[in-house]
Amino acid sequence: MTELSVGEILSITGGELLSGNTGIKVNDISIDSREVGEKTLFVPIIGENVDPHKYIPDVAKKSAASFTDRSEILSSIDEDRKDTFALIKVENTLRALQLLGIYFRKHYDKKVVGVTGSVGKTTTREMITKAISSSLMVYSTPKNFNSEIGTPLTLSAINDNPSDIAVLELGISDFGEMDVLTEMTLPDIGVVTNIGVSHIEYFKTRENICSEKLKIAGRMNENSALFLNGEDKYLLLAKESLSVKAFYYGLSDAYEYHAENIKFSDGRSSFTYVHNDKRVDVSLGLLGNHMILNAVAAMAVCEYLGLDLEAAANALSSFQGQRQNVYMTPDGITVINDAYNASPDSMKAELMVLRETETEGRRVAVLGDMLELGPDSPLFHKDVGRAVIANEIDILVTVGEMMKNAHDIVKDSGVPEIEAIHFDDKESANEYLKKTLKKGDTVLFKASNGMKFKDIIINFKQKD
Repeated sequence: MTELSVGEILSITGGELLSGNTGIKVNDISIDSREVGEKTLFVPIIGENVDPHKYIPDVAKKSAASFTDRSEILSSIDEDRKDTFALIKVENTLRALQLLGIYFRKHYDKKVVGVTGSVGKTTTREMITKAISSSLMVYSTPKNFNSEIGTPLTLSAINDNPSDIAVLELGISDFGEMDVLTEMTLPDIGVVTNIGVSHIEYFKTRENICSEKLKIAGRMNENSALFLNGEDKYLLLAKESLSVKAFYYGLSDAYEYHAENIKFSDGRSSFTYVHNDKRVDVSLGLLGNHMILNAVAAMAVCEYLGLDLEAAANALSSFQGQRQNVYMTPDGITVINDAYNASPDSMKAELMVLRETETEGRRVAVLGDMLELGPDSPLFHKDVGRAVIANEIDILVTVGEMMKNAHDIVKDSGVPEIEAIHFDDKESANEYLKKTLKKGDTVLFKASNGMKFKDIIINFKQKD
């Protein structure tokens, strides 16, 4: 981050200096006391299981400064550090961190693209970054720093290296968070991928989720643009209520920016990107209509920015991303690994991918629980079971208490072509798969990250 003095931090946050002096310099921010360095500003943010304020005395021995919301911490600081360690009292440590984020963004004089949505926002953000990088230097959200805590950390580094534009991911899990994220990021261009049921236990309805996601436009002006997924029925109704320029993208000519000539073959998707008289062929090393939608959004943003579309398409051809990974094992089994995260919409999308994937053997879906879906979680898991039937999967292997609902739907359907088997633990599922899968089979792994499906997938390594 850009080096700041404690005096500047006090001015930005309205904090009170309890120890140290205003001339102390910091060039890094951390919310983890184990990662602080000589010039780090430590920000203790209370979590579900720990109050990191208790680590401030240790932080004071090796770092430059810390926020706190309680004066009594000063008595725990070693006397020989009170002159050289800046303890800054603020009303709220998270809000102080966000005020720093606002400061860094205001000193970034380039455009910002903000990407949000219930499903696919990370992949879309990565695709947009990849496509734009064919013409410009891009700063993009690192890791998963997309929340009201992670975003100011993302912004703290936005001015560290030269860039022409920033592509930032905005993730919310409760009411009011998008207002805070847009206050910090001030997006010039926005993309909303879809309205799913992620975090619905907090939002209660998809209508509420849609309303909150669309607050990405809250800080935009007449020169801004918002790209909406027209294939999503909630977003399709939203355009007229927005005060900024909004455009739809989708999979047919019903939308301004769209894909034509969609094909899937040999683990790749191909399509023609179309907008007015622009037509550009695009090939992706990923499968599924949902991936094509993400790529259309990336191409649309590039076109809006006036960039070279052929170069953008060429860049996307080598895009891999962090989510879906398709490969073959030494035993000749095709693996579709998309177990980083899961929601009802992404589950259904990947089941369609499994159906569309050419295979010499059987189509096998290994599905684990989808987390954080609230009281209607059993119903969402039952819907996945119905999607398994609709996509004519040969073998369904379910793991976890909630995914048992999907198993029961398939088992009770009376469809003899589908073999459904349930396991309470990953180890048993793993043993079954090792005995059952054969050369030529294609297997999909999909679950919420908390299910730790990597413990299963590690046994199905990629062919050298």
